[in-house]
Amino acid sequence: MRLRIILRIFCLALATCVTLVQQAVADDSPDIIRDAEIENTIRTYATPIFIVAGLDPKAVHIYIINDPTLNSFVAGGQNLFMNTGTLMRADRPNEIIGIMAHETGHIAGGHLARFDTEMHNATLKALITMAVGVVAAAAGRSPDAAAAGMAVGMDVGEHSYLSFSVAQEGSADQAGLGFLDKTHQSAKGLLDFFEILEQEEFLSAQHQDPYLRTHPLTRQRIEYVRKHVEQSPWSNVPDPPQWVAMYAVLKAKLGAFLNPPSETLDKYKADDSSVPARYARAIAYYKVPQLNKALDLINGLIHDYPDNPYFYELKGQMLFENGHVADAVEPYQKAVQLKPDTPLLRVELGQVELETEDPALVPKALNTLADAVHFENENPDAWHFLAIAYGRSNNLGMAALALAEEGMVNGDYKTAGQQATRALQILPPGQNRVRAQDIQDDAKRQRDKS
Repeated sequence: MRLRIILRIFCLALATCVTLVQQAVADDSPDIIRDAEIENTIRTYATPIFIVAGLDPKAVHIYIINDPTLNSFVAGGQNLFMNTGTLMRADRPNEIIGIMAHETGHIAGGHLARFDTEMHNATLKALITMAVGVVAAAAGRSPDAAAAGMAVGMDVGEHSYLSFSVAQEGSADQAGLGFLDKTHQSAKGLLDFFEILEQEEFLSAQHQDPYLRTHPLTRQRIEYVRKHVEQSPWSNVPDPPQWVAMYAVLKAKLGAFLNPPSETLDKYKADDSSVPARYARAIAYYKVPQLNKALDLINGLIHDYPDNPYFYELKGQMLFENGHVADAVEPYQKAVQLKPDTPLLRVELGQVELETEDPALVPKALNTLADAVHFENENPDAWHFLAIAYGRSNNLGMAALALAEEGMVNGDYKTAGQQATRALQILPPGQNRVRAQDIQDDAKRQRDKS
């Protein structure tokens, strides 16, 4: 993927279906994968669990970490993180749902409540970096990564903020199994996941998946889940066929973006006419790049499934990243039209509209991005492009405020404070000026702590 640096904190792929947010804290720090379709699939699975747990689904943030190992964890309040390795290794949605039910048990049980309020407000960058450090420290690996994790400022001891006691793990298991029963779903997926981990228990820490180092697994826990499976009336309930189809697409798409094109084309042969196979081959040819073959495949999918917004999104990405910027606008607009409640699509559309450098599209980009930041307010990309849109609209006060917001999201409190001060010098009295003052004050407090 094509990457570029935005300020000094994040490297972001331009208008990508799968956007890698490169954390600049350390060279070996993990990547966050942003993809509207994959996120929608996981949220579809998780929403019933969140609801019965008494959580607001919109308040729970789900992040995908580009890491081939098995792991998932919660941190910094209602933030759920899952490795690509977990998504790719699972065979069916129920396994992922079981894992998320367990992690939701930690959130609903208040197992993170003992940690400092500052941890709740930590930037995404800080959370991910700390996670790397904690896991590395627990495994006795990578002193540099461990140091980066500890440098965030938390006193992470032998039992880190990511590590739970056996008692808390048992409590999360019990809660998660209850959530599965309430939603009439099987716990077999969680049991299968535990049995995979059980095989690794006797490996040295360096060879174990990270999940074991932050979620202590015991025979008692496994037996508890197994007994529940034996007794639950919902244990033989299959995944809905639509969810199974969504998961096949998720794995094909994720694998096609992460693996070499040759590997993808070898796995999904040309005579395989299934949707996941055609989708994966389109991505592989786009990466080669063989744009004509890629477009033929994605246009075929659009013809067969004209109401799928993500096929239009991928077509827009292909065109945009191959220099056909103006041609990319229409498919991105169609994607947003079909899925208007997905802010990440709006961010991508707004970016492409700006990149055309067509003055007539600036007002549209401004409206699109302003809508997006209401829901993607922790997305530095969204704030960055919104600042550009305001700047091209000659609204310099709001451009400065958007850059201040971007700085706060990135943890770049110096830039945030400078841009907030600039905004205060320009903006008239009102809500936006109040927000600029709040950012200026908060940025100063954060700088004083360092």
